[in-house]
Amino acid sequence: MASDSTPRYTVPGLSVQDAASLVEMLQQRLNSLNDLHLTLKHVHWNVVGPHFIAVHEMLDPQVDRVRAMADDVAERLAALGGVAYGTPGVLVEQRSWKDYSVGRADAIAHLGALDVVYTGLIEDLRADVRKAGETDPATEDLLIEQLRDLEQFQWFVRAHLETAGGTLSTANAPTEAAAARKAADR
Repeated sequence: MASDSTPRYTVPGLSVQDAASLVEMLQQRLNSLNDLHLTLKHVHWNVVGPHFIAVHEMLDPQVDRVRAMADDVAERLAALGGVAYGTPGVLVEQRSWKDYSVGRADAIAHLGALDVVYTGLIEDLRADVRKAGETDPATEDLLIEQLRDLEQFQWFVRAHLETAGGTLSTANAPTEAAAARKAADR
């Protein structure tokens, strides 16, 4: 199904082999963005506590933008001659991360968990920006634009977790569940 990422054609000036590498990378970006928008909606539906409305309303624009990012990635993938697999089965089969584990929880706990989610996503995206920059400036540009937006969303999340002294309550948390606990205990 989604195992053959070698396109039969691609955009002018790019080899089919380079396109295949980009298609594979973009499929992982698509998977991570689809997972992120579902995770953000999950948080949106399951956030409680005194900061409920602020977090609930902060997440909807993030969801909308992340869905648009996924669409942009899928369309770039198709332009390169690949197939954009957007089904839940492919996402679950191909992802390298565990499912978001926080259910109904206080807003600050969810934000602590989301900080870890954003960190993983941004680290992977930065690596992909470097890879895309070696062969395709158009894909690199698309990813850089998305990187800026995702970093801004993480900043919004971190603003709720930061102390006046500039430290994060979730510092060094290895998982989103651990970050949720650290954030809730502050």
